Amino acid sequence: MTGCVAVIPARGGSKGVPGKNLRRVGGVPLVVRAVRAARAAHGIDLVVVSTDDDEIARVAAGAGARIVRRPAGISGDTAASGSALVHALDELAADGLHPRVLAFLQATSPFIDVDALGEAVGRVLAGEADSVFAAVPSHAFLWQRTAEGVTGVGHDMSSRPRRQDRDPQHRETGAFYVMDTAGFTAARHRFFGRVDVAEVLELTAIEIDTADDLAAASALAGLHAGAHARRAA
Repeated sequence: MTGCVAVIPARGGSKGVPGKNLRRVGGVPLVVRAVRAARAAHGIDLVVVSTDDDEIARVAAGAGARIVRRPAGISGDTAASGSALVHALDELAADGLHPRVLAFLQATSPFIDVDALGEAVGRVLAGEADSVFAAVPSHAFLWQRTAEGVTGVGHDMSSRPRRQDRDPQHRETGAFYVMDTAGFTAARHRFFGRVDVAEVLELTAIEIDTADDLAAASALAGLHAGAHARRAA
């Protein structure tokens, strides 16, 4: 039984940013950035890219990923990521590979925290959690619109405690989810059993859905590269 397999779903089509998974941030295609992050993370034994696109398959394979060809029925705009994960696991099982842990990475998150990903894999492998996902701690005061006006979400409007007097909430980033495979297969969703977060920095939490997101990520790429070089020095 394999310890951990990372699966990166990467369709060829995208309405918001055409060819999104092949768009470059810091000179590197998004799908390649995700493959490199997964390969660099401690505890991940195999990296799989699930795709319906020939060019994505080519560049992902060149970066060291195993390719699983996704059928048309689960490749459209309305296809859920979970279906790609289940299909990839079925394809691996057909080859005798049965990972204990599944790491789901999204190529649309260009700055995946490799250390946090590796720690999340270790926690699930050790049985400390069943599902761990990337999240940014937040002390923000959130509000929602109602028919009567806006109202506070998770806080009392009449009380404004200081930041240091409040426990943080956590915002899901979408960068990665690490799950016990058997639990995911049974639940058919990402959050089951003992769920916990892997805290990441706000600066890594950008997710690319629009052309503006892509421009912002490109502008930040140099800053991220510099920070990584300083940590490695």
